[in-house]
Amino acid sequence: MTPTRILAATRTVALALPLLLLHGATLAAPPAPAAKAAPTPATPAPAAPTASCKTFGAGKCCSPDVTMHLAKEAIYAACGESDATFIGEAASRDMFTCKYHFKVAGEDSENTTVQIYVGTGKEIPDKPTDPFFSYKKVGKVWMTHKAKSPKAAAMSNATTGLYLKGKGHYVMVSASTKVCTKAEVASLSKSLK
Repeated sequence: MTPTRILAATRTVALALPLLLLHGATLAAPPAPAAKAAPTPATPAPAAPTASCKTFGAGKCCSPDVTMHLAKEAIYAACGESDATFIGEAASRDMFTCKYHFKVAGEDSENTTVQIYVGTGKEIPDKPTDPFFSYKKVGKVWMTHKAKSPKAAAMSNATTGLYLKGKGHYVMVSASTKVCTKAEVASLSKSLK
C-alpha cells in the first residue's frame, strides 16, 4: 500500500469507529432491571355521591367521603351561613375536593367558598409544612397563623386554612374570609373530622 492509501484508510477507520461504537451501543441488550419494591396501588377515588344536592353552576355533587369531614351544616353554625346564602357545592374531577359556594353581597361567588380537600399517603405529616405560612394549633387542628412573605400576606387576608391529620389521610380546609372570619374558622375547626 502506498502512503496515500494508508492515510486514506486510517481516516476512514477513524471516522467510522465512532459510528460503529454508537450503533453498537444501541444493539446491546438493556441492563437488567433493578429489584423494585412492590408497586403502590393507586389511591381509590372517593365514593360517588348517593343523594341529590344543590350544585354550583355545572358542578357535580361532592363525595360523601369528603363531606363527612366537614358538613355544610357545620359551616352554617360556625360562620353564620344558611340555606338562604348557600349557592351550591361543586366537586373536583377527581372527587378529592369539595367547594361550598356562598352568596356574599358585592362579591364573586367563585371566591366566596369553603373548600375541603382530603389527601392520602403512607406517611402523613403531623402538622402542615408550608413555605408560605406559619400555623398555630387550635384544639386538634392546625390553623394558618401568619404569612411568611408579603405575597402570602394577600392570600392570608383572603382565606384561612385548616389542617387535620387522620389515619392514612389528611384534611385541609380553605375558607374565604368573606364567608368565615378567622374567629369563625377557629370555631369551625372543632367540627373538622
